[in-house]
Amino acid sequence: MTFIFQMALWIHVVAGFTAIVVLWVPILTRKGNKLHRKSGWVFVISMASISVTAIYMGIYRLLWTPDIEAAARSFSWFLIFIAILSGASVWYGLRVLKFKRRNHPHRQLLDLLFPLALLVSSIAVMIYGWVIGFPLLQYFPIVGLFLGGTQLVYWVTVPKYRSHWVVEHISGMLASSIAAITAFVVFGAPRLLQVESVSLFIWFLPTIVFTPMIIVFTNYYGRKFAGKVPAAGRKRHG
Repeated sequence: MTFIFQMALWIHVVAGFTAIVVLWVPILTRKGNKLHRKSGWVFVISMASISVTAIYMGIYRLLWTPDIEAAARSFSWFLIFIAILSGASVWYGLRVLKFKRRNHPHRQLLDLLFPLALLVSSIAVMIYGWVIGFPLLQYFPIVGLFLGGTQLVYWVTVPKYRSHWVVEHISGMLASSIAAITAFVVFGAPRLLQVESVSLFIWFLPTIVFTPMIIVFTNYYGRKFAGKVPAAGRKRHG
């Protein structure tokens, strides 16, 4: 069991480093070209690896480490939550591309389960954070509530603009970037810098930096690909 945990840890570290390095390529390259697509898939595979290994390591520490300290237990719950957030966001970013031509509400169960899982886990972790008085768990799940809510609303409503898939794809991928960098700031940076604690502001810094980026990119590409979905099409499939 310890060997499997160590393997998961190494995969998690390598995938996390890869995701943080490569995420800038699809952000900065022309959307839709070969480099954008290939680097995007590297990022997606890295994020999927991060999510799976993080959930495993978090559960392992909670269930098979009986002498786990209170702080380590809190961070294990955060590790599981950030894995759900990153996994849900990167899945969302992929699936909106597959259904970019939809003009009716989306009802596929798997696509609805991811934002629902994010909403439920956000509420649960936030309650746990307030019970134990841990600020990171008290406030960071607000990000998950917002993302899970907006993703769910997007799927169950009729798109109003032709550029809806561009905007949502960018939002999903940048949101998963927030999760990846936040996890590094919370878990990786203190170990590299050999410090025991990091301020709450530093923990939220990736969210503070990337949220304006999401707004800028979605506004830019939303205008670039602007155009309303024909009303007749919405009515016909509604």
